[in-house]
Amino acid sequence: QVCPGLRTPQVPVWLCCLSGRHSVVFSINSLLLSNWKAERVFCLYFYSGQREQHKAVHLTIDTHAHHWEEDQSKDPSSPEKKRPALEMAIRTKWVGATISWNGTDPFF
Repeated sequence: QVCPGLRTPQVPVWLCCLSGRHSVVFSINSLLLSNWKAERVFCLYFYSGQREQHKAVHLTIDTHAHHWEEDQSKDPSSPEKKRPALEMAIRTKWVGATISWNGTDPFF
């Protein structure tokens, strides 16, 4: 018998495989499951379970940032335009979102 909490989580949880490593992205905001307005600015946490990661990475997601104001003249393959796999995975759900790593160095 599967616990109802596992069938219907109370908070949003996504299991990911990024660069061949399994990890979890989650939020403690249950409104993300039921209220689209909560998707304006919100926090996500990322945990890979790797030995070098001692605590979850705290990310702030802004889905209404002015991403179109970025310098479009730069080559998309240039090092300045490369994004971490985690950011690219998050943008599969929230296209064009701005992601703040809140002081943590982004890792690829």
